[in-house]
Amino acid sequence: MSDCPLADDCPSFSERIAGMGCQYYGDRGGAEWCDHYERPIYELKQQPVKPGEEVIVTVEDIHESGAGVGRTEDGFIVFVDGLLPDARAIVRIDRVKGSHARAKKIVERLPLDPEAEDSEAGETGETGEATGADTESKSKSSGRDGPKRPEALGSRDNFWGE
Repeated sequence: MSDCPLADDCPSFSERIAGMGCQYYGDRGGAEWCDHYERPIYELKQQPVKPGEEVIVTVEDIHESGAGVGRTEDGFIVFVDGLLPDARAIVRIDRVKGSHARAKKIVERLPLDPEAEDSEAGETGETGEATGADTESKSKSSGRDGPKRPEALGSRDNFWGE
């Protein structure tokens, strides 16, 4: 038996006889195989995430099972239970397959655009105290007293657009 290529990362690496290699490493059907992970070595080398790892995921779609379909920063697909589209979060990976991973635990929700939040905080922090004129203009624009938008075609009051 030769040396296992995953010896440094494997939690179960052990040698029965010194210098003979890991007892879990072998050859199955012509492929290098790891009995600890129960999958071929080439699959283990390709996967950018590992079970138990926490990664940042951006969810953009929903799977037919109801799980959110997201991608890590390097593009690996992750199905996240309990997280719907247009969201970012730090999740804990439960299961890893060849082409995707599954996560059931959401560690922390993140804002969609972190740069926008930083710029807003910088603008409010620089101004210090707000003057009376500033607070009046903010209250006028943020309430129901603001400019009215035209009625939409098909609304109850203007159904035919007349």
